[in-house]
Amino acid sequence: MMEIIYHGHSCVQIVTNGKSLVIDPFLRGNELAVTKPEDIKTNAVLLTHGHTDHILDAPQVARDNDAPIVAVVELASYMEGKGLKTIGMNLGGTVDLDFAKATMIQAFHSSGITTDDGQTIYGGVPAGYIIRAEGLTVLHAGDTALFGDMKMIGERFDIDVAFLPIGDHFTMGPEDALVAAKWLSAKLVIPVHYNSFPIIRQDADAFAAKVQAQGQNAQVLAPGEKIELQAGSI
Repeated sequence: MMEIIYHGHSCVQIVTNGKSLVIDPFLRGNELAVTKPEDIKTNAVLLTHGHTDHILDAPQVARDNDAPIVAVVELASYMEGKGLKTIGMNLGGTVDLDFAKATMIQAFHSSGITTDDGQTIYGGVPAGYIIRAEGLTVLHAGDTALFGDMKMIGERFDIDVAFLPIGDHFTMGPEDALVAAKWLSAKLVIPVHYNSFPIIRQDADAFAAKVQAQGQNAQVLAPGEKIELQAGSI
């Protein structure tokens, strides 16, 4: 049985085979989050790109759990410079975490790391992930615009759950996310990256209803809410 916990914004935790991974921990900076960084117990931290609203709590979570940070090589190098364990990878690569496999897929966005002195440094290319464990395939799209190769990703992978950003302005909005859901052929679609800031306010329930109207399942999760899945249950 796989447990998926939504921690708000783009932070998703997957508990499987008695272990867990957490993607893009951003808790202290999200007033909607109900979980604190010190509450996260995990075996790996996966980062999609270097923006603050995706990496803010990664160092603390990784250090507290003695867990490696998985990220594109440039971002991994930055985290290694902070004394953290890292696994650097790149688009198309797969990392075997022992309890799950994570494949890095493309995302159309930007990626810069804001340093303590307010400078922005290169963070490598942005990415998403395909996570496979217990016969289930979970896609985390990262921050992305709609792009045509989502069709290819949907054809190559039998996607059970897709976490898609819907906030607009910085990522695709609900209309493009609806197309992405269709192209990815996900059995269950869960919206992320919305309502954390005024500029990305969206009606997630309205989006979910449109996903269901096109013949796919959709579910809106509140921060801290979890679902349990097993292969063939969706």
